[in-house]
Amino acid sequence: MINIVLVEPEIPQNTGNIARSCACTGARLHLVKPMGFEIDDKKLKRAGLDYWDKLDITYYDSLSDFLEKTKGKPRFFLSTKGRKTHSDVVYPDDFYIIFGKETKGLPEELLKDNPDNTLRIPMRNTLRSLNLSNSVAIVLYEALRQRDYEGLLEKGELTQFDW
Repeated sequence: MINIVLVEPEIPQNTGNIARSCACTGARLHLVKPMGFEIDDKKLKRAGLDYWDKLDITYYDSLSDFLEKTKGKPRFFLSTKGRKTHSDVVYPDDFYIIFGKETKGLPEELLKDNPDNTLRIPMRNTLRSLNLSNSVAIVLYEALRQRDYEGLLEKGELTQFDW
């Protein structure tokens, strides 16, 4: 199982897009409070479309609550400060990919305590960061690729023509 964790997300459209990606891939979504919006926010619902009932979602009261409840599980922390790239690791079973809030990322103390599991997505060094929902999609699909997209539809069909 792939677990996507958003720590204190601030932008409802990002969370909605991520929820849709999780629903489409079977990944679990974990939301760590406080959040910068209410879960019934119209923008959040619109971005997630009608996928909310197909989503496995868990809420946590704080980062410490999440860390305590997932103690002992493999965890990877995404940050522009990471030393390894997201494609440098082999993702194990039942692991967590943890993303920080849009404006500040994850706490540096957490990254310092987990240097071997702090990952980055390569990008130009003159720019600050990628969009959160894009970052989640990039890492999520790398983990899925490593599993040969197990359980996902890999072949599409035309609706008006035969191949």
